Amino acid sequence: MVVERVPIKSLTLDGLGERLKELGQPSYRAGQILQWIYGRRVGAFSEMSDLPASLRAQLAEEFVFDEMKVVRTLGSKDTTLKYLFQLADQALIESVLIPASPALYGEASDRRTLCISTQVGCAYGCKFCASGLDGWSRNLSPGEIVEQVLQVEALCGDRINNIVFMGMGEPLANFAHLMRAITLINAPWGVGLGARHITISTSGLAPQIRQLAEQPLQIRLAISLHGATDEVRSQIMPVNRKYPLATLLDACAFYTERKKQWLTFEYILIAGVNDRLEDAAALVRVARKLKVKINCIPYNRVEGLEWERPSNARQDAFMAVLNAAKIPATLRREKGHDIAAACGQLRRQTLPGGSTKVAEPVI
Repeated sequence: MVVERVPIKSLTLDGLGERLKELGQPSYRAGQILQWIYGRRVGAFSEMSDLPASLRAQLAEEFVFDEMKVVRTLGSKDTTLKYLFQLADQALIESVLIPASPALYGEASDRRTLCISTQVGCAYGCKFCASGLDGWSRNLSPGEIVEQVLQVEALCGDRINNIVFMGMGEPLANFAHLMRAITLINAPWGVGLGARHITISTSGLAPQIRQLAEQPLQIRLAISLHGATDEVRSQIMPVNRKYPLATLLDACAFYTERKKQWLTFEYILIAGVNDRLEDAAALVRVARKLKVKINCIPYNRVEGLEWERPSNARQDAFMAVLNAAKIPATLRREKGHDIAAACGQLRRQTLPGGSTKVAEPVI
């Protein structure tokens, strides 16, 4: 019988220690092994030179490194980089490295934000998004989530200092693996990134938002709102049928009360859908119910979908309503627009015979 090897990058320090004890090894070896993986970034047990040769051989029999290779990289004129990764089962996922915006952080900022995926595809069927066009395949393991960070740091030659779970998939639909991955990213024996530099974005899974509020880490939460009324939101986001705006806002209020944090509303501006002045006024009313800041993002056009981005004048008029109401809001233009940086676009360009049919959402 062939015993399936355990992906070692999905294990925490305690989990690896317990596994080593089961193998007759001292648990303190776990710290040495993880130092090699996350501190020295080795990719094979044979490179762990301070471990006994017999242990290295045993590790190679029991564990496996997550296999992921970059198959395509696109660079934008604004220095955004998009990576297409192939997993061990040949599935494709995307990660996007976003540079600091001088307008927001100053010319000297070294802020590097990595947008990473949590699933292969997406089951939630947002009408404007490329991620769900070919349906949902599976959840990513904790190790596959973390490996995106390690791979991009190796490819770009810099440390990532800000992570957003806003790539392919709905992060809160892969809750257990997401939480394990965040532990691995945050821990001093792991990637070592502070919790306040980690943001989870959700399309609005209200029960999981409440569950997230009970987690001890001070990670940040962003809501992919995209509509400030049920009429608009249900038109473009099927999740709103199960968790309508009132339910979502109640969960958000619960989160902010427990965490004592501000939320972020992500609001993609789509021409003729949610960019009218009355939409901006509705967004003001919703924003005043919570401690929230708003990121307005002009739509990145997706081949095969009907939606368009509003004109700059339309964008400015929308923002003027928010500014007049003194709602903290930012308009984020042209990050990777020329390289199709929106979720799922590069993967769809690469998949053979990529369908343009919108998959039925699984809610």
